[in-house]
Amino acid sequence: MITLKQLEALVAIVRLGSFARAADKLGATQSAISKRIQELEAAARFDVFDRSHRGARLTVEGENLLAIGLQMLELRERAMALPSGSSVAQPRLRLGVTELTALTWLPVLVTRLRDLYPQTIIEPVVDMSRSLFERLYDDVVDIVIIPDAFSDPGIAAVPLGLIENAWMASPSLCEPGEESSLAALSKRTFLTQGGRSGSSILISKWMKASGLDMPNMLVCDSLVAQLGLTVAGIGISCLPRDCFSPLIRSGQLMEIERMAAPPIVPYAAMYRNDRPSAFVAGIGRLAAELCDFSRSFATPRPQDA
Repeated sequence: MITLKQLEALVAIVRLGSFARAADKLGATQSAISKRIQELEAAARFDVFDRSHRGARLTVEGENLLAIGLQMLELRERAMALPSGSSVAQPRLRLGVTELTALTWLPVLVTRLRDLYPQTIIEPVVDMSRSLFERLYDDVVDIVIIPDAFSDPGIAAVPLGLIENAWMASPSLCEPGEESSLAALSKRTFLTQGGRSGSSILISKWMKASGLDMPNMLVCDSLVAQLGLTVAGIGISCLPRDCFSPLIRSGQLMEIERMAAPPIVPYAAMYRNDRPSAFVAGIGRLAAELCDFSRSFATPRPQDA
């Protein structure tokens, strides 16, 4: 007889890519996980994994069984969420967002989520894009909102919006009459979030393709820290124009218009597509509806409420 524990082991192996990582995830030994798969194959009467290849590659029959197993495990979660006596098992949403999302439209999204799913516990994770993508791949979060700079066949991406960036610096960094061409400004320090930021990855690729060289580079992981350093006159940054336009209007920052316009950065809501979930897919569609990077600490407008 096929059991849910066997199917749980199968799903974990496929998601995480190895028996060892599946064992860690499920709190079991690797031999115990191997035994579950052996028992599963004996009950199903066919090989689940293609052992002629290295790694956890499924047979055709194994792929069909995986699809059924995913549905059965989802049904188990739904059953566990049903009322039992005086208590209700509350569903949860593990939501990963970048710092920019947290600084702009996250309050609007959370407000709508609480209205639509009042019993759902929202567990936010704020991190850099690459870290969030890795957490999604490892099934640590359910859905992430990040720049569309990463891809994987097992990850679904829902387009959200486009971020128009601009080169910004403190007015103190550019003396009156000083040439603000890239050649002149390349001698300044360039502030960036580095290789774990999806936006920085896309901008760096564009700079390389355009032949733009910024030899003096300072990397900081935090967008807020990067913004503070830019306002302080430490260096030049490529920042979202709409979100930080109030700092330009107040005179704390200036836009360097003579430099080549940086690329527009697309954002997406991403979730695993190997585990059918109407709930998570619905969150992706909701994010596409509410996405708005133009306002800092946005609150719901009347049409959002």
